[in-house]
Amino acid sequence: MSPDLRKQIWAEMQAVGDRLSGLLRPDPRHPAGRNPHAHVAGCVKERFGCSYKELPDEKAAEVRQFLVELEAAEKTR
Repeated sequence: MSPDLRKQIWAEMQAVGDRLSGLLRPDPRHPAGRNPHAHVAGCVKERFGCSYKELPDEKAAEVRQFLVELEAAEKTR
């Protein structure tokens, strides 16, 4: 992914993480609380099979749509 697009996607991932703060379900593996930013990055990596940085520019729209869907799904749990 190009550096400019990478920065935009990262900013969007951070924003989703910010909005999910305090909304993720508790997990016994995270007694101090879950990190929503790491959760978002992990979900992107799981969905696309690699880090967002390694994706081609053509996948940017798909990543953005996934972030919208991820946030909506987490907020309804």
